[in-house]
Amino acid sequence: MESYKKYSRSYFLPPVVTYDWVKKDYVDKAPMWCSVDLRDGNQALIEPMSLEEKLEFFKLLVKIGFKEIEIGFPAASDTEFEFTRALIERNMIPEDVTIQVLTQAREHIIKKTFEAVKGAPRAVIHVYNSTSVWQREQVFKKSKEEIKQIAIDGAALLKKLADETDGNFAFEYSPESFSQTEMDYALEVVNAVLDVWQPKAENKPIINLPMTVENMMPHVAACQIEYFNKNMKYRDNVVLSLHPHNDRGCGVANAEMCLLAGADRVEGTIFGNGERTGNVDIVTIAMNMFSQGVDPELDFSNMPEIRETYERLTRMDVSPRQPYGGDLVFTAFSGSHQDAIAKGMTCREESGKPDWKVPYLPIDPVDVGRTYDSDVIRFNSQSGKGGMGYILKNSFDIVLPKNMRDDVSYFLKGVSDETHSELTPDVIYDEFKKEFIDKESEFKIADVHFKQEEGIVATVSIKSKDGKTVDVVSAGNGRLDSVSNALKKHFGITYKLTEYQEQAMSSGSQSNAIAYVSINYNDKMYWGAGIDPDIIKASINALAVAVNRAMQ
Repeated sequence: MESYKKYSRSYFLPPVVTYDWVKKDYVDKAPMWCSVDLRDGNQALIEPMSLEEKLEFFKLLVKIGFKEIEIGFPAASDTEFEFTRALIERNMIPEDVTIQVLTQAREHIIKKTFEAVKGAPRAVIHVYNSTSVWQREQVFKKSKEEIKQIAIDGAALLKKLADETDGNFAFEYSPESFSQTEMDYALEVVNAVLDVWQPKAENKPIINLPMTVENMMPHVAACQIEYFNKNMKYRDNVVLSLHPHNDRGCGVANAEMCLLAGADRVEGTIFGNGERTGNVDIVTIAMNMFSQGVDPELDFSNMPEIRETYERLTRMDVSPRQPYGGDLVFTAFSGSHQDAIAKGMTCREESGKPDWKVPYLPIDPVDVGRTYDSDVIRFNSQSGKGGMGYILKNSFDIVLPKNMRDDVSYFLKGVSDETHSELTPDVIYDEFKKEFIDKESEFKIADVHFKQEEGIVATVSIKSKDGKTVDVVSAGNGRLDSVSNALKKHFGITYKLTEYQEQAMSSGSQSNAIAYVSINYNDKMYWGAGIDPDIIKASINALAVAVNRAMQ
């Protein structure tokens, strides 16, 4: 790939680089969150949302707990304008929620924007113009002073129209393509805008620093934010905001490091929707905080419902491996992983301690509306006895003897390998039942009668696979032993009963019992299981299955 030679680093370090942010090891409080799903996310959809779809999405964001929601670019289209008016005129904006609208720093667009937000109870007017070298030189063909003047004029017009328009307004400014702008120049532009607005503590403006194209490593972004945090004018009366994109796949890392560097606020989308590779995924940032014991102040406890609504309204798919929200993010197929998870869960139950320290699971899946049985341990040809045992125990109340697990596991892995498919819990149970409970490939025991003589004498009705039934009488030192001796006598075979276990499957007088029996036949172990309210019948059935499997 010789074409790499045409690329060079297009970011700018601050004039003075500091690394104070490195001294912090985690984000210790929730930032101010602003969802841009309805603007930045919506404009990136193949089929943008309709008015009614945007209204439903707005309700979802409010339910999650967003207090600031960028609802659109009302001067861009009739749908965007009508959506803004609908929220205001239908009184759909909760008292603790502020809407935000975007506008370029152009006079007619700003005026149209104020028409859209007239009467808003709380609205942030977000104005922007691009400041990057490439945009200045290639798109606008303007000098630094000319670009700065665009920002100043836009800021002044916002202040003027806010005074003349009915409503409650705050301001936000973004030097678009901040990440490709010289840091000292970006700071000069931002400070010039703040000089126009004269920030006050009771109505802080927002300075938003968008990584419009993510073009640098996260530590560089953190140094840029720290430079602004230390050098921006009116700092105590300004909200310092982030708007990371994900072109390098480091959007979350950028946001987290920049929060360490002094940012107060994050703009992003749920599941990372947005132009190109998308905006930063707020779900991931928030849940990362949650996983370290910090309240993110957003509610993702019903992740399946949130994801379903998102996918239906955006017609986008959440990847199975998307952190926290994907189908497979808590799923272990690997045998060693399954075994560790199963043991960790058992240890936690036995300890009674609330702390979450289960191997391979950074959070408890239940906390985001997932379940252990269908989400955590799933079975395929790569899985092991721990996972299989966990599924049978938790889904069907079947606790296999330790020495039986290998036999069952290898059998089920063979089924998965042959079918080239995952085995669901129901399929696992059905295959287990066919092979280890119901197997009658060579014979079945149709009936048994016992009487007490010298020991236990059993009359066993054995129906062979040719359809013939023969009664065989044999004695033993117990009921199971006498039936076993009858089978040996009838078929002329020799084996040794090696292990027997029984288990109550549920409480109550009508509950079933399950028995497990193993035999050693020709130096190989064969297992069978039987289920019946009568433990004797369950034991006989288990023995019959073990012998059937051995003879087959």
